Amino acid sequence: MAAKLFSPYTIKGLTLKNRIVMSPMCMYSSHNEDGHVQNWHHTHYTSRAVGQVGLIIVEATAVTPQGRISPQDLGIWSDDHVEGFQELVGLMKEHGAKTGIQLAHAGRKAVLEGEIIAPSAIAFNEKMKTPKEMTTADIAETVEAFKKGADRAAKAGFDVIEIHGAHGYLINEFLSPLSNKRNDEYGGSAENRYRLLREVIDAVKTVWNGPLFVRVSAHDYHEEGLTAEDYITFSQWMKEQGVDLIDVSSGAVIPAHIHVYPGYQVKYSETIKNGTDIATGAVGLITSAIQAEEIVQNDRADLVFLARELLRDPYWPRTAAKDLGVTIEAPKQYERGWI
Repeated sequence: MAAKLFSPYTIKGLTLKNRIVMSPMCMYSSHNEDGHVQNWHHTHYTSRAVGQVGLIIVEATAVTPQGRISPQDLGIWSDDHVEGFQELVGLMKEHGAKTGIQLAHAGRKAVLEGEIIAPSAIAFNEKMKTPKEMTTADIAETVEAFKKGADRAAKAGFDVIEIHGAHGYLINEFLSPLSNKRNDEYGGSAENRYRLLREVIDAVKTVWNGPLFVRVSAHDYHEEGLTAEDYITFSQWMKEQGVDLIDVSSGAVIPAHIHVYPGYQVKYSETIKNGTDIATGAVGLITSAIQAEEIVQNDRADLVFLARELLRDPYWPRTAAKDLGVTIEAPKQYERGWI
């Protein structure tokens, strides 16, 4: 049987040459603190395109200055950012990769000067700043910022948009009862806690027709928190709204001890995929070709998202192809060394 990892995958009219995705990973390299793409980003992302990654998703990119995790984060809150992303997208596409961008707001986990915002005025931990509880006007402004960010992403030429609803950042903070203690229409019930994400998805879809992913943290690692079973409900709502794939991660909405091991988050992807009948991506200490192949062969996920392993080896797809006995096309410049 041919390796499924290297079979094409089509989602909403977009065909990826393989099932290998580079997860968004912050580079903290916008050194002028203005959100603009720098030379480092050109080198970093284009190297993985040369390495034959099927889909490259650019790091968490802030839809507002206040929504950055750090002052060095990339941003897409201004039309001035579009040109830099256009150039970056073009470089990646020259080497056959499809391109995505993760639109994000850090919420209470922003490490910035000045006011930060969250669903409730609860700090992430004792070392971090206490955020301001968002007003309904703040929420409306944030939804509009995601919409404008999506419009700029479309103008930049990205193939995929991913909404960051994981890792304890703003949307995740609204979803989890551990961080959302509101008593208005954005808090309390699951429907209310989902309301911000619902509004963001609806707003993004007014300006974006391409594949839409949402990254989630499918387990809070707390007895009063959310589990993958809760995310079956959220994922069904996302599917009804037209989301095409759930990128399934876990944790980081509160400080918690997480027992990690190879593939420790794949079970959450499998739960959501089977419970919702929606495409999923699996992530979390996936390092070997046989491990990645097992995940897609057993329909535990449709795509495999690699993070740290692609930092260690920008040409991991070549390594994986060799391990699985698959021949993949080399960049012409590298043919002599690709065997």
